[in-house]
Amino acid sequence: MTFVAVTSDSRCPANAFCVVAGEAAVRIDAWTDGRSSTHELRTGSMQPARTGDLTIELVEVAPYPFATTPIDPAAYRVTLRVTR
Repeated sequence: MTFVAVTSDSRCPANAFCVVAGEAAVRIDAWTDGRSSTHELRTGSMQPARTGDLTIELVEVAPYPFATTPIDPAAYRVTLRVTR
């Protein structure tokens, strides 16, 4: 499993007041049984992805945004839960 990128991040910054919470979307590539698949997971829906007999859930996207500090794309980290 490979974390490819955060494809969008509209989460409400920690130091702001927002009408809508927003969400982050991440792209992951997974290999099961010799086959590859690409999945997009979102913090808003928290809908898991399935590939083969695995279920992949997005647990966390870090760091959390602040209004005055842009996030370097290389700084993003994700926590995934993979179950069989």
